[in-house]
Amino acid sequence: MSKVKYYYDSETLSYRKVETKKRRLFFRSLLFLTVSFCFGLVCFFFADMFLVSPQLKKSRSKAEYLELQLDEMREDVTQLSSVIENVEDRDNNIYRIYFDANPIPSEQRQAGFGGVNRYIDYEGGYSAKKIIELKEAIDKLKKRTAIQSKSLDEIAALAEDKEKLLTSIPAIQPVRNQDLTRMASGYGYRTDPFNKTRKFHYGMDFTAPRGTPVFATGDGVILRADANSSGYGNHIRIDHGFGYISLYAHLRSSKPYNVRRGQKVKRGDIIGYVGSTGRSQGPHLHYEVFKDEDRINPINFYYGNLTPQEFNALLKKSQIENISLD
Repeated sequence: MSKVKYYYDSETLSYRKVETKKRRLFFRSLLFLTVSFCFGLVCFFFADMFLVSPQLKKSRSKAEYLELQLDEMREDVTQLSSVIENVEDRDNNIYRIYFDANPIPSEQRQAGFGGVNRYIDYEGGYSAKKIIELKEAIDKLKKRTAIQSKSLDEIAALAEDKEKLLTSIPAIQPVRNQDLTRMASGYGYRTDPFNKTRKFHYGMDFTAPRGTPVFATGDGVILRADANSSGYGNHIRIDHGFGYISLYAHLRSSKPYNVRRGQKVKRGDIIGYVGSTGRSQGPHLHYEVFKDEDRINPINFYYGNLTPQEFNALLKKSQIENISLD
């Protein structure tokens, strides 16, 4: 029960009861509540700083550590993306161009994943947006790496084929320069030695003594070694692959072949010897080169064992329109 307070009224010379005004009471109550609220906030703040439970502290530390790890992983992914981008650039603009392969479009390399939401399990969790962005970046990086790995496998196969092609192309003279009497006739129109008419000569004739070694001009497999083709006499054909075939005709009659059908040979192997069999006017080697079943000028393939000066001299002789030997 609250105490009743009195004051002495000098005018009436009597004690009167103290009446508390309602407005003043309201403001006092409001002030009390405000001060109490502020005091409560201060107490909560200090309690949060100094009176936090060990479990809550541990949880907060884990959350901060997770955020740090996510940031570091995002930096790692960015660096890896930069590295693979450099490899992709070299792959498109150096390796694939060198081996005549079409570049892989960037849209194909960096395409995302369509269809269902692959990251639905991460939604609603702690740092969901960060984790989903990171997971998506990693998945794209995996896809780019897989595409690049497949591309490098393709380049390796092309490189192997390129090396095989370089050793298979008929790229040397079938008769050594020091063994030649002369380069009798080249590719083009020549006078036929038998009927004296102007006729296209599809090979090159190398005059040399009987028994002069004849060399395989590129790696390949012996396709034929017989005398069953009209006019060529004893002759050999080598399948070099890649559409190339070389032909060596008019080989000698005694032991004409140093190889047999189906045998693998290397560039520079002795396959036979110069003779004058078949439709021939004298000891020489008639040599032809086919590409995709069409006869082509053999002069374009002697870069393997001739100096520029020797090649120019041979080119001039081959262009002289004279009488062929077959």
